[in-house]
Amino acid sequence: MEEYLHNDQEQKQQLPKAKELTPREIVAELDKHIVGQEEAKRCVAVVVRNRYRRQQLDEKMREEILPKNIIMIGPTGVGKTEIARRLAKLVNAPFIKVEATKFTEVGYVGRDVESIIRDLVETSIRLVKAEKVAEVEDQAKQAAELRILDMLQPLPRTAKMGAAIGNIFGGPVNEPKEDQSEEAKSKTEEIRRRRVWLRDQLSKGNLDKEIIEIEVEEAAPQMTGAESMGIDMSAILGNIMPKKMKKRKVTIAEARRILTQEEADKLIDSDEVNALGVERAEQSGIVFLDELDKIAGGEGGHGPDVSRAGVQRDILPIVEGCTVQTKYGPVKSDFILFIAAGAFSMSKPSDLIPELQGRFPIRVNLENLTRDDLRRILLEPEHSLIEQYLALLSVDGVDAEFTDEGIDALAEIADRVNENTENIGARRLHTILEKVLEDLLYDAPEAVSGKVIIDRQYIESKLKDIVQDEDLSRFIL
Repeated sequence: MEEYLHNDQEQKQQLPKAKELTPREIVAELDKHIVGQEEAKRCVAVVVRNRYRRQQLDEKMREEILPKNIIMIGPTGVGKTEIARRLAKLVNAPFIKVEATKFTEVGYVGRDVESIIRDLVETSIRLVKAEKVAEVEDQAKQAAELRILDMLQPLPRTAKMGAAIGNIFGGPVNEPKEDQSEEAKSKTEEIRRRRVWLRDQLSKGNLDKEIIEIEVEEAAPQMTGAESMGIDMSAILGNIMPKKMKKRKVTIAEARRILTQEEADKLIDSDEVNALGVERAEQSGIVFLDELDKIAGGEGGHGPDVSRAGVQRDILPIVEGCTVQTKYGPVKSDFILFIAAGAFSMSKPSDLIPELQGRFPIRVNLENLTRDDLRRILLEPEHSLIEQYLALLSVDGVDAEFTDEGIDALAEIADRVNENTENIGARRLHTILEKVLEDLLYDAPEAVSGKVIIDRQYIESKLKDIVQDEDLSRFIL
């Protein structure tokens, strides 16, 4: 049986810390996915490394060191969200992205702001649960396979009773052979041989496409309203009302997945998972607060300005550090790292209320993407855009190739459209590539034969009319 933690000290020892990456190593990892923005990468790398350094200090000193929150300033499509997302994944930290504009509705401000912490805790618990499930995965798979085996070829009743008694008393129980006739013994032996054969076939995957009927627990209705008060109604009702089961016909492969998850849930301690999830959210959580510039300003005292200033005041306690009641218990936000972002084209960080400005001591500017940056984005990151589209076409057997001139043309057109219309950064490449490859993706595989070379001429022929007509390019690209 799996051993569980029983005290807070052991839980703290089990709490995963940020990977021991130096700032240079963090930047090197970010460089694999994000082009440019060296200043922003250096900034977040130092902040994350400081969180690791803090965890190595004694408890008294640790309680005094608060995270230094960041504001990223730059237009859309330059990598603000991607830097934060990749960073959280790199250090295995709970991460959520929220838009500040969703908290502008009058009457919902207080509750919704606290939902930031609740969502972070849910994400953290899912991370911890996935890790715990991975630890017992082999054991859960074996138990699931035995359940499927019992469905395909049940044991004789006496064998079942013996096995059950053996499980209770911790050892094998001899079956009363004298009570069995020769015919019954022969039948039992035949069943055992068939079970051995079936188990071998199951382990090899030869029966994965066969259909069987299994019983699964019916999902309980979600009580979303009560969650805002920190009450887990589904758990309360689950203890009062019996669990409803329903029968499903599924393939053996699907049954193995469902039953493995059920068996894993039995093997892990949900209370331990919840406790570790809450602690990881408190100590390692990262909240990416986007569109902060949309709520900047607002001391005019009328119209939407009142709402903006109110949202800032409601976000302030969360960023400053407070205790939010969740269905898993109280959660402190003191040591959660907040990374805010915004274009700040119509406003500036100094338009925020002074108290909120003080909670974001680090400011970093992200630069507009140049033509060379756009070209690098097409080629350099792991699983780059070019690789993605070539992989999609290869599924239909289409052999396509982008020439260097073709890639130059894509970057030039994206840069030109960004200059002449709204600058949406690297997202423009998605729009242009979809338009260039629209016919090829539609015709594959029936109407495409041989190797397809995508060069400058091919790209310009697909985009010529759109690029020349500025009004049309505003709608299409």
